[in-house]
Amino acid sequence: MRERILIVEDEPAISEAVEYALRAEGFEVEAVDDGNTALAQARARAYDLLVLDLMLPGLSGVEVCRQLRDENPVPILMLTAKDAEVDRVLGLEVGADDYVTKPFSVPELVARVRALLRRRELDTRQAIAKLRVGGLELDLAKHQARLNGEQIPLTAFELKLLTLLAGEPERVFSRGEIMRHLWDSSYVGDERACDLHVSNIRRKIERDPARPERLVTVRGSGYKLQAV
Repeated sequence: MRERILIVEDEPAISEAVEYALRAEGFEVEAVDDGNTALAQARARAYDLLVLDLMLPGLSGVEVCRQLRDENPVPILMLTAKDAEVDRVLGLEVGADDYVTKPFSVPELVARVRALLRRRELDTRQAIAKLRVGGLELDLAKHQARLNGEQIPLTAFELKLLTLLAGEPERVFSRGEIMRHLWDSSYVGDERACDLHVSNIRRKIERDPARPERLVTVRGSGYKLQAV
């Protein structure tokens, strides 16, 4: 069965170019041009990935992402304006898995789509049932996380990052190691994206994200997960 992708983009030239390229790669593609329709469609149909512009008429891409993340782990690749760092940070904070800045090359976008889908496929094949570090429990078969028995919402990237650290508690992982693990390949992007994912996770698992006790920074080295 072909993987199904939903494009959410209100600029016809961009939407048509992306749709054409993804269809040429063998994907089943649908496209909408506003946030309300995108949210309704993503809830009504099963998609393998969303390509989501943050600046949309009606419901913004940020709000679409935020609402979907409460109920759906589908990978989200967001499109942002050039040099709009605030948009990129906000998009990752509300649950997007990766971003591409406009103007972008279509081959780059297709490569990002394939990387996200490849990572998702590998994630679904993982046979590890559960990992526990202190009060944090990861159920990889169900793609769920619990903290002291309470379920916490995590994106695909966040769950995979915690899985890496929980597999070897107390071991320090560099940003490069973490990002290569998330991409299942040689990562060549901005390692600051790692810091954004860590910051998002801390807001979900720490009593005081400004003074983390579980997911801690080792200055000059990276991050480690420890039992609390």
